[in-house]
Amino acid sequence: MDRIVLVGVFVGLVAIIGGCAAEQTTEEGEKLMYVETDSGPWLVHDINRPAPPVVAPGSASTEAPSDAIVLFDGTETYLSKWTAGNERPAKWVVRDGYMEAVKGSGPVKTKQQFGSCQLHVEFATPARVTGSGQGRGNSGVFLQGIYEVQVLDSYKNKTYPDGQCAALYGRAVPLVNACGKPDEWQSYDIIYHRPIFEGTKVVRKATFTVLHNGVLVHDHVELEGGTGWQGPHVISAYEPHGDKGPIMLQDHGNPVRYRNIWIRKLKD
Repeated sequence: MDRIVLVGVFVGLVAIIGGCAAEQTTEEGEKLMYVETDSGPWLVHDINRPAPPVVAPGSASTEAPSDAIVLFDGTETYLSKWTAGNERPAKWVVRDGYMEAVKGSGPVKTKQQFGSCQLHVEFATPARVTGSGQGRGNSGVFLQGIYEVQVLDSYKNKTYPDGQCAALYGRAVPLVNACGKPDEWQSYDIIYHRPIFEGTKVVRKATFTVLHNGVLVHDHVELEGGTGWQGPHVISAYEPHGDKGPIMLQDHGNPVRYRNIWIRKLKD
C-alpha cells in the first residue's frame, strides 16, 4: 500500500496534537507513526515529504572563543581526548588537520562528558561521491551520546527530509537545506539544552537551536523523543538518563572528516 493510500485511510483516525507524533494501529496490528507538519501528516522517514528549500551557505570556519573547551584541533594529541568506548583508543585517522571516520571502527566519543552546551563542529563529506540517499556521506553528531544532528551529503541528493543533513534525526526537518558540496568544509553551531527527568518521567524536553554553515535551520526546537532510527512502525520515546554524556561522532561506513571541534558549557 503506498503512502497516499495510507494517509487517506488513516488521516481521519489519527489524533495529532500540536506538531507531536501520533500513532494509529492498522488492522494487522502494526503501529504507524505520523508527524503533523504545515503540509499535513506524514509518516516518519517518508521520502515523499516536501523537502526544505535550498539556500547557498557562507563560510564554515570559526575560531574557538576564549572560554571554550577545545575537543579537537587537528592533532593526534587532541585525538587522545576521544575514545572508541570502554576506554579503548579511538581508531579514526588523523591527517592534514582533521580526523576521518574509518569504516567498521565504530563511533568516537569524548572522554569528558557534557550536559547543556554550545557546540561547534566542522565536517566534510567525501570528495568521491558514491551511493545515494542515506548511503552518501552519512555520519552524525550526538549530544550526550544520544540525540543526533544528522550529517549527510545532501547536496543534490534526495532522501527522507527528517534524515537529511542537519535534521534532528527522525524528529525535525531543517528549515532550509544549507548543505555545501562534497569535500567542502561545513559547520554546525548547536545550542543544546538537555532534558530533565523526574524518575522515569521527562519534565522538560530537550531543545535544539542549530545553525548550518551560519544559516538557522532549527529555531529552539523542542525534541519530542529519541532520535534513533524509527522505521514507519516504531516510536522512539525519551528514556531517562544522566545529566551529562559524551559528544559522539558516528561511523556509518563513509569517510566523513571532522575538524575544529569546541564546546562551551551552558547552565541547565
